[in-house]
Amino acid sequence: MEKNKEQGKNQPQGQQRKRGRWKLLLVVAVCAAPMIASYLTYYVIKPEGRTNYGTLLDPRDYPIPPLGSTELDGKPAKLEDYKGKWVLLQVAGGDCDQSCKTRLFAMRQLRLMQGKEMERIERVWLITDAKPLDTMLMREYDGTDMLRVDPKLLKAWLPTEAGTSVEDHLYMIDPRGNLMMRFPKDADPNKVKKDISKLLRASSIG
Repeated sequence: MEKNKEQGKNQPQGQQRKRGRWKLLLVVAVCAAPMIASYLTYYVIKPEGRTNYGTLLDPRDYPIPPLGSTELDGKPAKLEDYKGKWVLLQVAGGDCDQSCKTRLFAMRQLRLMQGKEMERIERVWLITDAKPLDTMLMREYDGTDMLRVDPKLLKAWLPTEAGTSVEDHLYMIDPRGNLMMRFPKDADPNKVKKDISKLLRASSIG
């Protein structure tokens, strides 16, 4: 009889513990749902009606390698340091020809065109040589992070379209640090803007 009474007392406690575990799992699932949905939308599910101007890249094929990157003052810096932000990326030498300046301008405007969402985006110029930068150019594009990298390592990482080079494209890195989109040579800024807006709307991170 006493054993039965003890079992009767312990049974509600066991049920409470089970309910507590289920509640905890439910909270975790709710919190993780936006991130999971975003991942599925862009890397797994590919609805027929969805169109992108930029080329979606499978991040598993292009993990960010060590690039020997440094800030202009020589301080070590890594693209992984930008995790938590969307990154617009361009590549060019330090002399920055007209196409380089066009892309710098485009990155600045594309960020501004996102309105209240623009703080979610960082701009990075990967410089492929040791040439000094023009002071006026640096002032004009203040807010663009400028990192020097090893050009051989960089070109082995970034994918290009046939007949183009890495200097011809803008790239997008997501807040998890995944290289996930490449825009075409001489990209249409309005179409790029639409792609970026869709990415920001679909993602609750970054």
